[in-house]
Amino acid sequence: MTKPLVSIILLNWNGYEDTLEALESLYQINYPNYNVIVVDNHSTNDSIDKIKSYAKGDIVVKTDYTNYQDNKPIKLTHLMEDELTQAVDNTSTDDEKKLLLIENYDNYGFAKGNNIAMDYTIKYDKPEYVLLLNNDTIVDADFLMKMIDVALSDDKIGIIGPKFYYYDYEGSHNTIWCIGSVVDLEHYPGHHSIMDESYYDTSKNVIECDWVSGAGLLIKTEAIPNTYLDTSFFFGCEDVDLAVTVKNKGYKIVSVMDSIIWHKVGMSRHKSSTFHTEYNHVKTNLQFIKKHKDNYYLNLPKYIYQISKQYLRALLNKF
Repeated sequence: MTKPLVSIILLNWNGYEDTLEALESLYQINYPNYNVIVVDNHSTNDSIDKIKSYAKGDIVVKTDYTNYQDNKPIKLTHLMEDELTQAVDNTSTDDEKKLLLIENYDNYGFAKGNNIAMDYTIKYDKPEYVLLLNNDTIVDADFLMKMIDVALSDDKIGIIGPKFYYYDYEGSHNTIWCIGSVVDLEHYPGHHSIMDESYYDTSKNVIECDWVSGAGLLIKTEAIPNTYLDTSFFFGCEDVDLAVTVKNKGYKIVSVMDSIIWHKVGMSRHKSSTFHTEYNHVKTNLQFIKKHKDNYYLNLPKYIYQISKQYLRALLNKF
């Protein structure tokens, strides 16, 4: 049976080193029917040239997870965001790997950057599934096959996530970062890992949950909202908001434990922790709760108390 077409979207902004590692792992997967789209959010370095050089075979990429494959050159099509008016032949085969590179005119953030690619691929490629994948990830060769097999087992599954390991956690490559999460609007930040909940049986291969990380999120095309990702979220929560919206439409959300992705957690934000970034985290999480929680303002004092406790605990842990 022919496997459904999956469009894989990676967002790049000044991070071509990570993007090339992600691409090298993607072009080694065993899934037979997929497109790869890299969306560049107006990088100010030489990301575009580096991605093109990689596609030609001029840059050799080696990681702890992948050996460089002699599957170059990759057929690359480069389009500006205002040139997305017709279909291009972008489906990779065993004999020829292909890449669509979309160059945006500005850094639109995670939501709008991905929306541009989703709008294009849904309109012209007509995939049955779309995979949003962080550029700072490495994928296991059968990660997508594992997720699609689960997706096809139940028509009501709308979003599927993998088991994420840290790319490197004190030298370990098999330390879990995330396996799915719970939405809890009664407690700031409104969402937390299911690993914190004792009533979830994490020994199962398929775990139903409330949302999965946008670092590696497979979504059924028919479940995608008409407006795609909410662009009012610029600093996180886009994936949580998407999952809540999809679940409210009656779809299931699951994590698949034998589908593996390694994530360089925080690389896209340069692992910086400043007052500005922390302020934006708080602001965005409260924005998410406000959108989905009735009587938000009545509960705001409780959230402020919870935020204060969280930051006081973090401060005390430094001493």
